[in-house]
Amino acid sequence: MREKPMLKKYKSKYRPLLRAMVRDKRLTPIERLATRLGYMGAGFLMAGQWTVEPILFVMGFCCVLVQVTTRRQWNLVVLQLNGLIAWSIHFFSSL
Repeated sequence: MREKPMLKKYKSKYRPLLRAMVRDKRLTPIERLATRLGYMGAGFLMAGQWTVEPILFVMGFCCVLVQVTTRRQWNLVVLQLNGLIAWSIHFFSSL
């Protein structure tokens, strides 16, 4: 299927700008590990929603906290710390 001439002209005009906006970067081993921990933490958080077990929430927030800290997403670090503290208090008060 052939591209339309107008679309081809548009792509060639803005391609350098779009390439400059996208960072072509390979993840380091630490970032890959943190990403996998983040997925595992999201799984713990989802499991915690079904069982309402505080320990699942604590483990989930710890795992996701590693991911957002590695990626330097400081607003999400604060949110994860908030959840971790809240569920830790709930966990230790229920013992």
